[in-house]
Amino acid sequence: MYMVAKPSKMNKPGRSSAKPLSVLLSDVFSDAYAKQGFAARELVTRWTEIIGPELSAHCEPLKMQWPRPVEGQPQEPATLVLRVEGPMALEIQHASDVILQRVNRFFGWSAVGRLALRQGPLSRNERPRPSPPPDPREVEQIAQTLTSVEDDALRAALARLGASIKGN
Repeated sequence: MYMVAKPSKMNKPGRSSAKPLSVLLSDVFSDAYAKQGFAARELVTRWTEIIGPELSAHCEPLKMQWPRPVEGQPQEPATLVLRVEGPMALEIQHASDVILQRVNRFFGWSAVGRLALRQGPLSRNERPRPSPPPDPREVEQIAQTLTSVEDDALRAALARLGASIKGN
């Protein structure tokens, strides 16, 4: 007599519980920004959108300094501390009213009352420089090997691409 075993449920993997790294690290970053006085990290992460690319190319927010609240008095606006590239400090100082307006518009209330500037290099990543154009002689040599391509514009584009790849 043979005993037939009941089919057991296989442990099938359920739905993936993978979460984006930004969600997992959200609390870590929020704590770090809070230590610098930022109520919301969006001021730092969306800085270019808030004040515009022309101004954000030369300054970045470091921290917000909130004055100690006095009991029975309304909360005074914070001081936004900006790191500014040395030669642009005067320009940023002249644009301080515009920066204050844009930051306060972002917050929806007069959160920032004044700016404090700290000169120094910005922590932004340097943009890669565009590669130089390919050597015209190389382009011509490669174009001569592409005789099977009938379209002149396509042949020229492929020759430039080939010369650029060969140059790198």
